[in-house]
Amino acid sequence: MPLAKLVSAAYLAAAAFGSFWGAWGASVPRLREQAGVDDGQLGIALLFIGAGALPAMLLTGRALDRWGLRFAVAAIVALGAAGFGVALTAHDFVPLCVGLVVVGLASGATDVAMNSIAGRAEQESGVPIIIRSGGVFSGFVVVASIAAGLSSWWNAPVFTPFLVVAILSVAAGASVLRSLTPRGTATQVPRRPSTPTARARIRYTPLLLVGVLGALAFASENAHQSWGAVFLEDELGAGTGFSAVGPAVFAGVVAITRFALGRLRPGRERTVLVLGSVTATAGALTIAASPTVPVAILGLIVAAAGTAALYPTLLSLVSASVDEAYRGRATALVTTVSYLGFLLGPVYFGLWSQATDLRGAMLAVAAIGVALSALSMPLLRLSGYTRVQRDGVIVPAARAE
Repeated sequence: MPLAKLVSAAYLAAAAFGSFWGAWGASVPRLREQAGVDDGQLGIALLFIGAGALPAMLLTGRALDRWGLRFAVAAIVALGAAGFGVALTAHDFVPLCVGLVVVGLASGATDVAMNSIAGRAEQESGVPIIIRSGGVFSGFVVVASIAAGLSSWWNAPVFTPFLVVAILSVAAGASVLRSLTPRGTATQVPRRPSTPTARARIRYTPLLLVGVLGALAFASENAHQSWGAVFLEDELGAGTGFSAVGPAVFAGVVAITRFALGRLRPGRERTVLVLGSVTATAGALTIAASPTVPVAILGLIVAAAGTAALYPTLLSLVSASVDEAYRGRATALVTTVSYLGFLLGPVYFGLWSQATDLRGAMLAVAAIGVALSALSMPLLRLSGYTRVQRDGVIVPAARAE
């Protein structure tokens, strides 16, 4: 029962996190109007999310290793409160910036906490929880986006969708608390290592190598998510309303793909990474060459299917090898480096678009997929985070000596 509760907590945490970002994405125009800022000021304000998230990720790893999942509860509940708070108070540029710093802090902490919960549940159950929770996250992004859009259409207060997210965050935090048990080996607070041998178990260079692969995966994924609608509208003449279908289709396919691949048993991660990056490349090339909107949508579907499993698979490989006492720090380091790719992917696309055009920028995104397919196996071998089969049992290569 404690393990079943931990698995449920992992899914609920992903649902709360996805709901927040779905509501956020759909509410940005209304928040801009409420704060009375122009596009330039909004762009500056949005930078404060990343400024808060990056340090929070690293600090959360250490906090999780010290206090266990109790800190995850605080992070998840704080995210719901932060979204609700910024929706209530952002009536000018300065309050908006302050609120977004808090959102970034809470979001970064929740990101690491959510992945740590899923990683521990996967390690204890032997079931691919990480990629499935990623599917839950993407699915709730879509659902929350639609719900927040309807809320805006009904002219409900700006804070309405964030109030719902806050309630869901409290429920997710309560679920994590219920998974804590004094005698449960799956959920007890890990003891801090006290010997030099234990301290040597965490190696930062291999984690950085995996993080580089995660950054490439996220750069490709967020470039599509952020620029897909612009490509459809500016390059192919899709209407403003129809162009918004692109990001929604992309997120929906990501969710479906993650749920489908969640049925795979451990040991096929290398195949998933190579095929995923090749598929992502094919999708980007299809979009770049697309003569019509339907062909571009098809390219987005292919690209989404390719990128969907990349980051969760990398996290799963790390989770299978890392010592439990260092799970928080290991997850935090991989997440932080990968998040840099998430931030820089849209910027990368924009710079290439300015230097060439939108089709040239999409070719540059395809180049990311080529780099990822070429670097995945060499960097994973260097890091030791691969899985090998021995006597019918799948074990991490890092433990297979």
